Amino acid sequence: QVHLVEFGGGLVQPGGSLRLSCTASGVIVRGQAIVWYRQAPGKQRELVASITSGTDTYYYDLVKGRFTFSRDNAKNTVYLQMNDLKPEDTAVYYCNTFPLGAWGKGTLVTVSS
Repeated sequence: QVHLVEFGGGLVQPGGSLRLSCTASGVIVRGQAIVWYRQAPGKQRELVASITSGTDTYYYDLVKGRFTFSRDNAKNTVYLQMNDLKPEDTAVYYCNTFPLGAWGKGTLVTVSS
């Protein structure tokens, strides 16, 4: 059974950085397409970034140039490095396989001074 757990959220000031982790069990992240979504209060869940089964990455326009997706095959973990965070980045962040599987609990990122 595929199980992904997100870590690394927290409170950060505008302009700050966080690195989110997504640790997988039941699936090997190397060779697996992975996506990051986020859901802000009162809004629908939206795609933030994705990585193909290879190394191609996609970033939502509002995070392009600030967020970076990476994969550590040895740890079976993917990361989302988030720099220059803005208040509008505040949301619960989720990782998932693609095609989408079950959603985890996510990790809350709050950007506020």
